[in-house]
Amino acid sequence: MKTIIYILLLFLSAFAFSQKQEADSLPTNTNVDDYIFVKPGDSVVIQLKEITLLPKPKFNSKKDIRYYLWFKRKVFKAYPFAQLASERLDSLNNRLTKISSKRKRKKYTKQIQKYVEGEFTDQIKKMTTTEGRLLIKLIHRQTGKTAFDNIKAVRNGWKAFWYNTTANVFKLSLKDTYNPAVVNEDFLIEQILQRAFEDGRLIAQKSKLEFDFLEIATKKKSVVNVEEYKAMFAKMRKKKNKKKKIK
Repeated sequence: MKTIIYILLLFLSAFAFSQKQEADSLPTNTNVDDYIFVKPGDSVVIQLKEITLLPKPKFNSKKDIRYYLWFKRKVFKAYPFAQLASERLDSLNNRLTKISSKRKRKKYTKQIQKYVEGEFTDQIKKMTTTEGRLLIKLIHRQTGKTAFDNIKAVRNGWKAFWYNTTANVFKLSLKDTYNPAVVNEDFLIEQILQRAFEDGRLIAQKSKLEFDFLEIATKKKSVVNVEEYKAMFAKMRKKKNKKKKIK
């Protein structure tokens, strides 16, 4: 029996993400010395840091670094929740295997639910839509299952469908998966995580998904693509300017 009340609380709270309009801004005080720029026509050479096999991220312009740092801030905010969700899930499941009584298992699960609600729900509701999307992806990374499948395991197919439909209204999908080898956003997430683990800025937690990030980074030549976020900010600025004209 796999009871995942903690993760359900995270997912159900996630529907409040996009109700808060993003007021994000790009970093202005950027230290460009830590990054590599690639101009058209340049050959790309992977430069390895000392005592590590992770290549440094490479950018097409200095401006791209600002978008990367903005995204990095989002990953740093979402990751601890996904990490804690995995720990709580493992702890809960281990505990439940030692409880033979169905009534006692149900009682214990409710106690965990109340604890989690009181400790984390308010923090999660303050997340933006982007942070909510990253959290759902990272939940898949840490637990090995999508939000949709996790809900389906403890509820039923109809409930999972309904929650996913609700999330889609807010431009979130509980069926989002994590695949750094294919999806650019997931590659950026994993790159940020691996470097943060290496630098000791985040506590490392092994993914329950199988992939070789060093191999992925080598194939991609560690080039950072932030075009989707540049387009997103352009759309946000256009919308903001339109509102100003109406006023």
